[in-house]
Amino acid sequence: MTDKSRIKKIISILQTEYADVQVALYYKTPFQLLAATILSAQCTDEVVNRVTPGLFKQYPDAVRLARAGQSDVERLVRQTGFFRNKAKNLIGMAQAIQTRFEGKVPQTMAELVTLPGVARKTANVVLGAAFHRLEGIVVDTHVQRLSFRLGLTQEKNPVKIEQALMTIIPHDLWHRFSLWLIFHGRRVCDARKPKCADCACQKLCPSAGIYLSG
Repeated sequence: MTDKSRIKKIISILQTEYADVQVALYYKTPFQLLAATILSAQCTDEVVNRVTPGLFKQYPDAVRLARAGQSDVERLVRQTGFFRNKAKNLIGMAQAIQTRFEGKVPQTMAELVTLPGVARKTANVVLGAAFHRLEGIVVDTHVQRLSFRLGLTQEKNPVKIEQALMTIIPHDLWHRFSLWLIFHGRRVCDARKPKCADCACQKLCPSAGIYLSG
């Protein structure tokens, strides 16, 4: 089997297993998704989803968050960790949207990454989920781990992983493919104890034998 056909089969399996998955963060608007994604850095989606209802009740849009006090936002997002820096980034992001983008979340990678707290991963989440625009592939810890284990790339740097995946994954699947890997990483391919015996990709995964015999 060629590597190209192996990758094609992996994609097909993941698509079948996780056909209906969506971004796990709760949000109603692109702005709320952007804020929630900023909060998700080094934090689980479950914790973020516990925090954002209170945050969005008080600050549902860029207009109100741009005028928020640092200490008040810190209080609301404390559970997500690194809360001082996240609060600063959230307020700065809202202010930038107000002053530079007429109150609307920008819809390009180049513009999004100029906002405080926003790098390529966050921008890709927002572009894909909120605007259905595909400029890249989300590379979080799950995508990084599974890309290496499945033999999709030998790169370790997130930016290089993204570049490698963009050359082998069909463009129309970029957003969904990252979601499939994220859900597969959460449910099956755990960082410490992957459930290789239960993995639908086992026969196609060069790492499966290592963990099955370990």
